[in-house]
Amino acid sequence: MANLPGTTDRRLDALLTLLAENSTIVISGAKIAKEIGVTRQQVWRWIEKLRELGVRVKGHAATGYHIERAPDILAAQLLSHRLYGTPFARRIYHFFKIDSTNTVAMQLGEQGEPHGAVVLAEEQTAGRGRAGRKWISEKSAGIHCTVLLRPAIPPAHAPLLTLVAGLAARDAAAEELDAAPDIRWPNDLLVRGRKFSGILTEMHAEPDRMHYAVVGIGINVNQTKMPPGLEDIATSLRMETGKTHSRLEVLIRLLRHLDRYYNQFLSEGATPMLRRFAEVSSYFQGKRVRITTARETFTGSTAGLEPSGVLRVLRDDGGGIELVLSGDVAEAD
Repeated sequence: MANLPGTTDRRLDALLTLLAENSTIVISGAKIAKEIGVTRQQVWRWIEKLRELGVRVKGHAATGYHIERAPDILAAQLLSHRLYGTPFARRIYHFFKIDSTNTVAMQLGEQGEPHGAVVLAEEQTAGRGRAGRKWISEKSAGIHCTVLLRPAIPPAHAPLLTLVAGLAARDAAAEELDAAPDIRWPNDLLVRGRKFSGILTEMHAEPDRMHYAVVGIGINVNQTKMPPGLEDIATSLRMETGKTHSRLEVLIRLLRHLDRYYNQFLSEGATPMLRRFAEVSSYFQGKRVRITTARETFTGSTAGLEPSGVLRVLRDDGGGIELVLSGDVAEAD
């Protein structure tokens, strides 16, 4: 694996996994130190770090430690065990704090990192969405995940990767929610009209060949409130249900659904993705929308998707069908 500055120490990862897998047992500091290959003093320092992150570790160096409940930290070892059989199990890069998971994944793509690498962060300082917007990344409350893909598809079909990721995120979240999640083309997931997840796909390509793509997926999981200005348009799984959700379980489902949809897309083409989108998105057909692109704003009604994943909109001004490659889509009054 690539040597990336700032990634979580594998021995700290091993400590988390050891405590999580023996949560009912008190393990001595000496035994932990021997198991993961560090000093007892280092074990104590890392235990304190875990406590700062909200992991409830009982005990102290003299008597031993145990976790009161499994930590909700997206540690690589905890994940890789559960993702066996997928390409995402092998190369997981975890950070406690980072600027942007997409930025790191793009660097990995440039360095020749193989398909399936996953970059995770407990907190992002410069998370971003489409059109350069900021993605708010509260520490250890949401999922901030980017996967590196190397599909043999033309760059013009890149919108389909966003669609694949959107379907995977939608299915992963649906099991946590009472109300069915909606997908607003191209990259927003909504519940009761408020956004809880977004996707940012970036790629390095030539006109006829994609070298790699990175797909960033952000999901608001356990936030209890939204930042000022976003209260009416954004939400989280916890705000919708009143319950705390396991980020680890949501992420595992997300990556397993992503593996399934991605493989189906490669083997069967766009048709199953478009069919599934039509089933789960109110924005597929007949939705009154306002489209804002770099050059204009207009209203119309959605008229399905092109085979490449581009949105079709029947314009209100008599201009016929407009193919929307990129832009903001909002429900029209």
